[in-house]
Amino acid sequence: MPDTVPHHSPYTHLISDCDGVLIDSEAVALQALLSLLAPRLPNLPAGVTLQGLIEPRLGLRLVPLMHDIYTELGLPQLPEEELLAIGHAVNVMCDEQLSAVPGVAQALAAIDLPKAVASNSVSARVHSALTRTGMAGLFGGRYFTPDLVGHAKPHPGLYLAAAAGFGVPPGQCLVLEDSVTGVTAAAAAGMTVLGFIGGGHIAEGQEARLKAAGAKHVFSDMAKLPALVASIMEGAAV
Repeated sequence: MPDTVPHHSPYTHLISDCDGVLIDSEAVALQALLSLLAPRLPNLPAGVTLQGLIEPRLGLRLVPLMHDIYTELGLPQLPEEELLAIGHAVNVMCDEQLSAVPGVAQALAAIDLPKAVASNSVSARVHSALTRTGMAGLFGGRYFTPDLVGHAKPHPGLYLAAAAGFGVPPGQCLVLEDSVTGVTAAAAAGMTVLGFIGGGHIAEGQEARLKAAGAKHVFSDMAKLPALVASIMEGAAV
């Protein structure tokens, strides 16, 4: 049975990121980027690793991620057609290894709040991934993505659009995020963020990074999410 929503709690809705929270894709994306960028960046400066360049930027869309890396290294940006080819290859690898984050469907089903997805992926990929993993019904088609909204994280626009879609102030929304990029966006929107650090892509020190970006709570086990949400709502109830 779903957890009972405490009366008068200020939180009325739940918004979730997709990749890394619902779909266990970020670890696959990391490995794909490592394999695709290694031959393009063979001579990194001393003390710099490709994984160290990519991991903090997971959650960004590919173009700004690549732009940031090449800017940091002081290298010319890759041409658009090469970026498109890299993005396509990453998407293919993620789709081939598509799976839900363990326990997330059960956890969300136990939380009796209306739900939406705010993702930097395109809406078609979000819908396809959630349909294939059996989670589409949890969100009722409420997807907010850059191709629909016109903004991408870390801009808060996706989260503000989700709150507007629900017809509620942003402060009434709880958010599930796994990246600094996403936490930054949700916090800037004025929402309470729960940072998830249980994915296969999570690097050491991620809990501290998510808290520094604005996450109020951090958890690593989806089985504990319903109780965490209930506790937050009870603590905030007036």
